[in-house]
Amino acid sequence: MFRRRPPLPPFPPGALLVGGAARDWLRGVAAKDYDWAVPDPRAAALALAATTGGAAFALDDERGYWRVHAPGGVQHDLVPLPGDVQADLWRRDFTVNAIGIDAAGQVLDPTGGGRDLRARRLRMVSPQNLRADPLRAWRAARFEATLGFRLEGATERAVHEVAAELARGALPLPAPERVRDELHALLGHPEAARGLLRLEGLGLLALTVPELREGLGLGQGGFHHLDVFHHGIEALHQLLARQPHAPLPLRWAALLHDVGKPRTHTRDPDTGRQSFHGHDKVGAALTTQILTRLKLPGDDIRHAAALVGAHMVPLPTTEREARRFVHRRREVLPDLLSVMLADREAARGPASSEASRRAYAQAMDRVLAALEAQPSPPPPLLRGEAIMALLGVPPGPRVGQAARALSEAAAVGEVGTPEEARAFVQRWAQAHPPENR
Repeated sequence: MFRRRPPLPPFPPGALLVGGAARDWLRGVAAKDYDWAVPDPRAAALALAATTGGAAFALDDERGYWRVHAPGGVQHDLVPLPGDVQADLWRRDFTVNAIGIDAAGQVLDPTGGGRDLRARRLRMVSPQNLRADPLRAWRAARFEATLGFRLEGATERAVHEVAAELARGALPLPAPERVRDELHALLGHPEAARGLLRLEGLGLLALTVPELREGLGLGQGGFHHLDVFHHGIEALHQLLARQPHAPLPLRWAALLHDVGKPRTHTRDPDTGRQSFHGHDKVGAALTTQILTRLKLPGDDIRHAAALVGAHMVPLPTTEREARRFVHRRREVLPDLLSVMLADREAARGPASSEASRRAYAQAMDRVLAALEAQPSPPPPLLRGEAIMALLGVPPGPRVGQAARALSEAAAVGEVGTPEEARAFVQRWAQAHPPENR
């Protein structure tokens, strides 16, 4: 049922390979992360780094945890070999992770993880182990999606119970960084959309991104055939179907692009028509709050929020408008087009048609052609000093306004030489006289 087992790296002296790497080796899958239990983690890490050409460093001096970053993105974590290996394996999360392999290839499997692997079954070692580290509930949903396994009944009930205890404060919530890392391991997989639905089904999404759940049952009509919540999930699925290697900020933007709709929903009392005016701006603010709470890097937060905030901009209908579109939104391109396309492809309601999707694709092609023709902003035709001399003004906001107007005129092809630029600035100054103070 599993593929041929890949070769294992050389074992450190007296080492036992444990956890996910042991599980994946039994499945015939090459690992990128190796967890070793060794008699002397420091000596083993230094030797492994020397052998592989990697870098070794201490993760936790007090507990004796070491890590080696090896070439090719391979990582080795080394911890002290426990006095009772069997007892240590019994403290793990799931049986498929409670497996050890020694240098001779002998498998240590006290919990029956091998049987569960063959059955593609995800079974907890014990309910107490799940409660000991509630993050393991999130891991259950991730493993279902990324390994293609299925939670067995008792384990699924236990995960539900952990989620309920977390919700009412009977168990402490895991640190946001740990939840983020589990979410990112899930979001990074092609089956991320299915995994998010599983988080919802297990009661964990309410503890993670409750703002998403506000769209449950909120129908949209028009172009849409799904409620707001499921439309966001489907948009992520559509993105990954086209861009399986999309970066995480882009994945977040596709998922959250309509997160502002529930809070902007209104319905006309006379016609019954509903609207979501301003949901893009509200959604950008919510995206910032959500990703800040999960402690993503600032640049990733800003990029995802910018994509959400811009996803409703009209696409151009002419080549000149396409150049203007690129000039104004260069910092979020081409990712913005990816979010917009995922949004459109996730909407198959009565107002959606093959003709409308074809027109949308043509508009995107115009933007891509303009972006390809001018992949970076052209150099300025006039510097600030020249603009100040033309306008007879000192440094200030008016100079910046004129420079931005000139930059856009150059981007759309209205001016192309310094002479044309000077004439443009003079015309602009006449059309935009300074405000009276």
